[in-house]
Amino acid sequence: MKNYLSIVAALALVVGCTESKSPFDSALTLDDVASPESYSIEDAGSSSLRRLTRSQFSESVRALLGDTIVVPKLSEPDTIEGGLLSIGASTTTFSPRGVETLESTAYSIAEQAVETGAHSSFLSCTAQGVVDDACTNSFIESFGKLAWRRPLTTAEVDEIRTVATLASQTLSSFEQGLVFAMAAILQSPYFLFRVELGPELAAGAQSEFTSFDLASRLSYFLWNATPDIELLNAAESGLLATREGLFTQASRLLEHPNARLGIRNFFSEQFQLQKLESYSKDPEIFEHFHNELGANAREETLQLLEYIVFDTNGDFRDSVTADYAFVNARLSALYGIPAPVKEGFGYTELTPESKRVGLLGQASFLGLHAHPVSSSATLRGRAVRNILLCQSVPAPPVDVDTSIPEPSGTTLTLRERVAEHLTEPGCAACHQFTDPIGLALENFDGIGRFRERDNGERIDASGDLDGARFEDMTGLAAAVREHPAFAPCMVRTLSHYAMGRVATQEERSWVSTLSDRFEGHGYRMKRLIMEFIMSPLFTKVGAPQEVEESP
Repeated sequence: MKNYLSIVAALALVVGCTESKSPFDSALTLDDVASPESYSIEDAGSSSLRRLTRSQFSESVRALLGDTIVVPKLSEPDTIEGGLLSIGASTTTFSPRGVETLESTAYSIAEQAVETGAHSSFLSCTAQGVVDDACTNSFIESFGKLAWRRPLTTAEVDEIRTVATLASQTLSSFEQGLVFAMAAILQSPYFLFRVELGPELAAGAQSEFTSFDLASRLSYFLWNATPDIELLNAAESGLLATREGLFTQASRLLEHPNARLGIRNFFSEQFQLQKLESYSKDPEIFEHFHNELGANAREETLQLLEYIVFDTNGDFRDSVTADYAFVNARLSALYGIPAPVKEGFGYTELTPESKRVGLLGQASFLGLHAHPVSSSATLRGRAVRNILLCQSVPAPPVDVDTSIPEPSGTTLTLRERVAEHLTEPGCAACHQFTDPIGLALENFDGIGRFRERDNGERIDASGDLDGARFEDMTGLAAAVREHPAFAPCMVRTLSHYAMGRVATQEERSWVSTLSDRFEGHGYRMKRLIMEFIMSPLFTKVGAPQEVEESP
């Protein structure tokens, strides 16, 4: 039937017939976005400094100096808070050791820039000697504006020029002075932290973010990197402070190829794909495990999500029920399906015989939420609750043994062992909330390989998700897709990611309005992103909360 429908569609195109277009296929206009009056008048939360994550640091350097620069990884690790690195960035800083390594990192980047000529785009003059204050000032103003996401003050330019001049004189090289200037700029808190605090406000007051705040927020949200000169110029001219100007720039950034990098970073954080960098399984138990599996699994997930968001502008809920995938030869071998291409990743349809669909059937989800030597109904069920439905799973009591019994003569399958575990009163409440979901994925081992049996016994993958019965993982995927918490969870996660914090109690009504708008837009992610940017959650800021000192 599928082939027949494809032929009919092809013939329709040949004879000039056209199908009616979805209203979501046309470009979004400002009139399509909710007006500020659509949101109830509530207090906006305050903002705090956010340290650049490792990926933001790397992408910002590349945005400044190009792809030829080898960017050392920050020694300071990222921290997950509220399920996201972006929230963790609001609660962390640099350790003394981290500050020390920043110096060598900054000089390495600056020296590469001069050696390769990557710095030349910021030079609008030719130095007239080893020391040329005017030319150095011009370079510092140009490079500094992009790096610090705002124009530098005269005092700041003078301070950096003094360092550059001393270096030029000492080393008898104008270019070496620029190395020191760039290194100083890249070591500054104004580069390493996102200073998006809004204007100074009295206690209890709220306001719009400043234009330069909005430029930084917009660029890191959509591109995961520092703003380009067009966006900063729009901020400097005041255009970004207008609703029309913000919409225009947001639309430009979202349609730029860099937006694919930005959305990849969001999904990497949402699904915790960064953990695949240190992905490890016991190769004696999982013969299909290999060192590249983590990277391959991450790429498969990101290509699927990128395809839905940008290439088809599709219903995001399809991500859990998609009957197609983007795989390479090694993932194809793991899944037991033909490889679509010899090299790299290619699109392939998942037939019913593959027994898997969407995100829940991917090696990234199945492998991350499993043990190094086995699968885990609890970890997988918890991930569905936490990541896809934004539901909290209470921690077990400290005095309760959380380990699942080992296989025995009467309890061979995981379902049977979980049932035995649930006889413990202290375990039942949490495991009933997670395990019936995770058991639907028991046909997949700890790295995502399909299996019919567990310890020789046929696996029963049926279950229930909040009243929705299913027989296997495809049924679970359909239940998740239609779950009333699934789409609102996406809105909530996206909001927290962009804000770098959890929405306050007062802001939750704004998140609820966005969820309604998301549904009205057919669950299209690009439209949700634009709705969020034009909402108070993105544009408004409240005064910092006063912290009472202990007596």
